[in-house]
Amino acid sequence: MSDANRAMFWRIIRRLLGANRGRLFVMLLALGAGAAVTAALLNLQVDAKRRLTSEFRAFGANVIITPRDASQSLDSGGTLDESVMGRIGKIPESGQVLSAGLLYAVIPVSVGSRKDSLEPRSPWKPAVLAGYSSDSYRQLLRSHSVEVSQPTGWKMPLCYVGSNVARQLHLHARDSLFLATDTGSDYADPSTQSQCFVQAVDDYGGPEDNQIFIDLPEIQKLARLPGRISLVQLSVPGTPKQTEDYIASLQRQLPDVDVRPIRQFTEGEARIYNRISGLLTATVGIVLLLTALCVMAAMTNVAMERKMDVGLMKAIGGATRRVIQLFLAEAALLGLVGGLIGAAAGIFLSMGLGKAVFGVAARPRLIVYPVAVALTVLVAILSAFPLRRLASLRPASVFRGEA
Repeated sequence: MSDANRAMFWRIIRRLLGANRGRLFVMLLALGAGAAVTAALLNLQVDAKRRLTSEFRAFGANVIITPRDASQSLDSGGTLDESVMGRIGKIPESGQVLSAGLLYAVIPVSVGSRKDSLEPRSPWKPAVLAGYSSDSYRQLLRSHSVEVSQPTGWKMPLCYVGSNVARQLHLHARDSLFLATDTGSDYADPSTQSQCFVQAVDDYGGPEDNQIFIDLPEIQKLARLPGRISLVQLSVPGTPKQTEDYIASLQRQLPDVDVRPIRQFTEGEARIYNRISGLLTATVGIVLLLTALCVMAAMTNVAMERKMDVGLMKAIGGATRRVIQLFLAEAALLGLVGGLIGAAAGIFLSMGLGKAVFGVAARPRLIVYPVAVALTVLVAILSAFPLRRLASLRPASVFRGEA
């Protein structure tokens, strides 16, 4: 297309757009409203994936590593070598993965006084102790503290007690807890005892309320299982598909252990997101269809008004292809302007909707903006179908009033 023809082309486009400003405003309003709702729903859909992932990660671990035969007893080797923690860290995909090794053992315990004491003050009772390899376990096992105390000058390991155990043992923060090696010997023998400072009583809302958490080496010493752990818990970020890919990679790197997801988390997350995504996608489709129908109705009226213009263009030698290009360019420009304005408004709208639905404003996603604009332009072009009928008009029929 020469410069003269290009200039004439855009001059005709400007005249067409300015011919009926009232109808132009109606079409822009319909396209802008459709783009706004589309952008808002698409932004919510993209943000919902991140929001659900973070919310489900707040529940704790979603992947667990256990021995190949987890039904074996501790004495017969139903534990993992502690070195598996280091092997996990060497896997490239483990950069943002939280992990903690745990060793469980039933150990006799007794409550000591709140002051330095060499003797327990309550009868010995068996309790489930869990040794943790790192403080990450407190992020994997979410809880809220019932009682908390900061240690002041206590030269002993710290322990965190589940609420049920604390209630049964009448245990409080700042108490000392005596731990005994369960060898059938006299628990009163100081040589078979260890002691820890109760820093917090925590409520987990699960089986952890019946457990006492202490540093891993202490449990390994008391249970006589040096260098061993019962399992590893991991919190893997990302979508369910990304979690499955990581599990597959982990299983390839660690063929001697059993790696599996915690199904109620991974499956629940996927099921909820699929429902939300399906609902929002269907709504976007309905909105775009209604927008197309509104614009198509306006375009039909435009087609009726432009018969004489088309007849004149074709009478002076205008090609059918050029006439179609004029109308499609007009529709595309309307869709572009409506999409640019509406999509920007829709992203801000999604922030308010996210606040109402999730309690936190949705984060604007840049990918949503061009997608919403492109969908609006596509709807505008498809809605210009009534104008395509003008290209088949014959000038003589138009001027005689037969068309």
